[in-house]
Amino acid sequence: MFDSLKELFQSSGGREKLAPPPPPPHPIVPSLMDNLVYLRAQFGVSSDLTIRELEAGGCSAALVTLEGMVDRHTIADAVLLPMSQVPETGDPVGLMEHIRDKVLALTDMLQVTTMEELIDLVCSGFAAVLVDGVPYAVLGGFQNFKIRGVDEPSSEMTARGSREGFTEAIRINISMIRRRMKTPEMTFEMMSAGKTSHTAVCLCYMRGRVSERLLSDVRSRIANLPLDVVLESGYIQPFLENRRLSLFSSVGTTERPDTLCGKVAEGRIAVLVDGTPFALITPTLFVEHFQSMDDYAVHPYYASFLRMIKYVAFFVGMLLPGLYVAVGTFHPEMLPFTLMLSYFKSDLATPFPLVVEALLIHFLFEVMREAGLRFPKAVGHAVSIVGALVIGESAVRAGLIGAPMVIIVALTAISSFVIPSLYGSVTLLRFLFIVLGGTLGLYGIMIGVSLLLCSICAVHIHSIPFTAPITPFSLKAMRDVLIRADWRELWKKQFLVQNVVGSHLKEQEPSSGSRDSDGQ
Repeated sequence: MFDSLKELFQSSGGREKLAPPPPPPHPIVPSLMDNLVYLRAQFGVSSDLTIRELEAGGCSAALVTLEGMVDRHTIADAVLLPMSQVPETGDPVGLMEHIRDKVLALTDMLQVTTMEELIDLVCSGFAAVLVDGVPYAVLGGFQNFKIRGVDEPSSEMTARGSREGFTEAIRINISMIRRRMKTPEMTFEMMSAGKTSHTAVCLCYMRGRVSERLLSDVRSRIANLPLDVVLESGYIQPFLENRRLSLFSSVGTTERPDTLCGKVAEGRIAVLVDGTPFALITPTLFVEHFQSMDDYAVHPYYASFLRMIKYVAFFVGMLLPGLYVAVGTFHPEMLPFTLMLSYFKSDLATPFPLVVEALLIHFLFEVMREAGLRFPKAVGHAVSIVGALVIGESAVRAGLIGAPMVIIVALTAISSFVIPSLYGSVTLLRFLFIVLGGTLGLYGIMIGVSLLLCSICAVHIHSIPFTAPITPFSLKAMRDVLIRADWRELWKKQFLVQNVVGSHLKEQEPSSGSRDSDGQ
């Protein structure tokens, strides 16, 4: 029996199956007809494939594009018209060299020899020129597909700082980063993800600051992705994490170019994915969930106050309902006398135990939040108002839910929204602590907190402790954890993430032109 269970575990994910080797590339042959037949066979009955066959210089040629991906007027003026005016020589190689050196000289020109490269570039908005008798193709960039303009990021609002956010076009995102980091050390490395989608992925890092071991690890993980289609950065995020069962993600996300530049300057690697405005940042420490761009733009005393508010809000959003259920169920004598009378009055008026009441009201809150989030904006506000006023007030008046529990839900919800990046983790832990508090009381809360701390401390991302610099503890690094020191102190020590206490990536030293960097 144990052998069968072992085989079942191994077949369900204990061992990763080796991917079959990719098929050999299909070369572009000299016969124009064979190349066009292959292209039509690959695209099938797709209506957006456009093949314009023409005579140029006494030779047969073809222009291959995808409708909606290119600027047709520019192609007509800059490609088709000059090709039709080439004198007849009957030399296909000379015609292709003329097109490459004269016609497409002012655009993004590429030369490919395989059909796989040609199809990938045509799907990216390039126009391909094929000539009968020439075993390669030349392509020019004439992209004209519609994209969303640069706008303010919706998930990382700031009171002070840049109002620019990433868009879905990866090239525009790269330009926004380059405009802020005017140094040749800033490197953009293009890769491809998804066996079918061939989604463009860009690794952003700074040479001389990033650890070579870290860079090699991230590059290998993305190159060996087993996914067939990649449509969002969230598809790649789990493959950059080391621990699958952790509730807290060790890979951060951002919509802000300035945040990404600040993280990259600390030796991290950013991953841009074409088609999504959310960039991945690895490695990300746990304390960075409590940091925002506003912290570094305001007075250090006020920034430290904001940091403390975030830490308090994290524990309130996670533990307050569970503590209330535990004290109300097993330890009511710990409540003040007036509050205890109010609790007993509401408890006698409701038909459900306190733990069921807490689970029910928090579940309803998540349902209303999800409904308000998925509905159109105009309807979403109405759903929120109906949920808060009608359902909440009616439930209290009907005696289904106590008034103190409504206050607890309100405090918990407001505290949870203070740290948006941890909302999902805090929500799941809130339900867990409600169950522990309702079954084991304060002892259950203490056991849950202890197990949670052990779980977080056991997480390592690319050989870097997730909880650094709190554990392993570093006194110097605390100047940017619980408080935010003045910039006159922060600039004196250059922070590199591979040099934090407990990291195993310390083999790479900073460049000779930088200041002493102990990472603290």
